[in-house]
Amino acid sequence: MEAATARASRRPPWLAGVAPLAVLAVAIGLFVVLDAPGLNRIGVPQEKLSVERAVLKPGEIRLHVRNEGPDPVRVRQVIVNDGFAPFTQSDDEIGRLGGSEIDVDYPWIEGEDYEVRLLTEKGVTIDHTITAATETPGADLGFYGLMALIGLYVGVIPVAIGMLWLPWLRGVDARWIGFLLAFTIGLLAFLGIEALLEGTQVANSGAEAFGGAALVWLGAAGAFLGLAGVDAWLRGRRRAGTARDSDRGGSRAAALGYRAALLVAIGIGLHNLGEGLAIGSAYAVGSLALGATLVVGFALHNTTEGLAIVAPVARERAARFNRLAVLGLVAGAPAVLGAWIGASAYQPGLAALMFGVGAGAIAQVVVQIAPQIRDGAGRLLHPLAVGGLLTGLAVMYVTGLLVSI
Repeated sequence: MEAATARASRRPPWLAGVAPLAVLAVAIGLFVVLDAPGLNRIGVPQEKLSVERAVLKPGEIRLHVRNEGPDPVRVRQVIVNDGFAPFTQSDDEIGRLGGSEIDVDYPWIEGEDYEVRLLTEKGVTIDHTITAATETPGADLGFYGLMALIGLYVGVIPVAIGMLWLPWLRGVDARWIGFLLAFTIGLLAFLGIEALLEGTQVANSGAEAFGGAALVWLGAAGAFLGLAGVDAWLRGRRRAGTARDSDRGGSRAAALGYRAALLVAIGIGLHNLGEGLAIGSAYAVGSLALGATLVVGFALHNTTEGLAIVAPVARERAARFNRLAVLGLVAGAPAVLGAWIGASAYQPGLAALMFGVGAGAIAQVVVQIAPQIRDGAGRLLHPLAVGGLLTGLAVMYVTGLLVSI
């Protein structure tokens, strides 16, 4: 008995934790290989196919589809505006969560609307509407240059202009700094809610196979916890340098201000990444009107983001240009990256996840900034703070009316 106990004690501790997982894997493997012995399928096969994207070339409509149901799907007919159209497909059978490309030979006319209907082997129909058909741009150097220009117009430049308010902020009374920080929280709260709504809409219109709206909340939770970890790391670095900084007056407060500004920039940057994805994908399918109204709308809407970034460092008299430049790039440059991804390789599941990430990051930033708006009596929602919150929400709502993707 003692010998058996001794042998058991020499086994690695992790083996006891891995053993149940190994048994589970074997059981699932046998269940799949034997085709669910003892269970009979009740009812008809469930076919569910979604069209993620339509790419238009002269005389051709290419549909990117994905199987969102539990059973394989075989497309047997394609109908365009009530007429059968010849087609080819990359995969004759589309397995669960699998994707395929269906090339439809059809002489579409620019500016016209088209109703495309896919008919499966089991008689299920999948409808997709193409509004104001236009040729999908090719992904060449000029294309990526245009996407970068759009990202600069709607992300980098407005944020940089908003940061120019820093000299004015330094001359504002200390009480009004609390108002501006509350304004920042109101602005961020609007962006977070906007990201959740947009992400949920995208998830419900093409990402059901990957969990639908759950993707948005998964991204939000991951970003919230991840940014909390980043904040803890920054706090650790600050504590490590406390002894060195104690000889320089105000350096500790400066570190706190820049830490808050960095968190704001990260949150806004992740939101702008999702915004860039939406812009790029809208351009790729021809539904984005690249006009002066759109650019002006984004300029007004996103300029306030620059103000939100510099508000936490308004009390610092000597702000380094390189630090401010980094903050601006962290907040604005993701719009360029998002536009590139959205226009060349848009996937609804990824877009929904990114919107969730942006919302979660913004929520964490609000949690970090909120204590800074307390007044001398320790009140969080004092009159100036409430005024700032409502003003931030109102400004973002009004300027958001000028932006339509």
